[in-house]
Amino acid sequence: MADPMANTLLARFSDLAAARPLLSRVGDAEGVYLVGGAVRDLLLGSEPLDLDLVVDGELESVAALLGTPDRVHDRFETRTVSVDGFSYDLARSRRETYAHPGALPTVQPAGIAEDLSRRDFTANALALGLSGSTRGRLLEAPHGREDVEARRLRVLHDQSFIDDPTRLLRLARYSGRLGFAIEPYTSGLAEVAAASGALETVSGPRVGSELRLLAEQGDPLPGFRILHELGIDEAIETSFGIPEERMDLAGRARALLPGDGAAPDLVLAVASLGVRPTRLSAMLDRLAFTAARRDRIVAAATGAPGLLGRLRSAGRPSEVAAAVGSAPPEAVAVAGALGAEAPARRWLDELRQVRLEIDGDDLLAAGVEAGPAVGAALAAARAAKLDGRADGREAELAAALEGAGGRG
Repeated sequence: MADPMANTLLARFSDLAAARPLLSRVGDAEGVYLVGGAVRDLLLGSEPLDLDLVVDGELESVAALLGTPDRVHDRFETRTVSVDGFSYDLARSRRETYAHPGALPTVQPAGIAEDLSRRDFTANALALGLSGSTRGRLLEAPHGREDVEARRLRVLHDQSFIDDPTRLLRLARYSGRLGFAIEPYTSGLAEVAAASGALETVSGPRVGSELRLLAEQGDPLPGFRILHELGIDEAIETSFGIPEERMDLAGRARALLPGDGAAPDLVLAVASLGVRPTRLSAMLDRLAFTAARRDRIVAAATGAPGLLGRLRSAGRPSEVAAAVGSAPPEAVAVAGALGAEAPARRWLDELRQVRLEIDGDDLLAAGVEAGPAVGAALAAARAAKLDGRADGREAELAAALEGAGGRG
């Protein structure tokens, strides 16, 4: 008997621009399924973010219908293929075993039903047939569709967080992004896994990858709230996380940050405020953050408290600029949220955009000696311009020469 919901989902999927080149190529193949979050999103009436496909059969023959893969991962029998500007991830349906807790899985071919049973949460254990005799067939692990409709996250078995502890961070990310409640038994399993050191069995880069995905969500704060409620943040690093009393601070800092700021790193800096400075860089290195992101987070987390005091004592715009110095926007936003909102906002929204019309060549041409005097003269000119005492090139040059003379 036909499943009306399956037909509805197939129709929704077929209407997507990304679905058309795929369906036109795999329509006659056997065993091609849309799986996981894409099916969940279709059930929720939203457009899927990622199109993950599972082939219950010969992967290479289906991949060949789509073209040359962009990436191949033979260990897990996966391919990434681009068609007409759209990207698809393909995998052979499989079972997974773990040599020890936290290990990467060993995979073996298996049917689609077994493939669904090894997934992270029931709401993601869904498959929609796209081709051949299974076209329009909706498969699910127990409670799959039911939990999507109830907007609920539930693991498929008691060892889920032990086998793959990165699911702890995915639990927080999905709950925060989708607004799904966590089923109580699953919540208890997560707390026990976090408290028992499950994350210590996973490599730092894998934990860091999941943490970055969480921080890069449109609004990561609900996910960070879950991390704290379940003790997952403390399992990453002692005193890391955003407790409830710091949620408002994080929200205010995000509101202050300009569009060219790094919002994910700002949130991670707020989460790092409690981490000992001597531990913070090591933590971020362990989690495989790039040097640029590490330095930005450290500067914001460790520099904001001192910047707060300097900004509070600043009066004139030039004093605000001197207080900020070379601090990145993320540090200024955190300092503003800590209690220096007015000067922080003025700097971020207005003062940092102020640029001189003159440069070092103008000063050299005016007779200023090359070397530190040029920098001091430009700083004097910028201070004068910030405070409204130098409007235009001539006024800037006069202020610069006065500053150079004062240094002389």
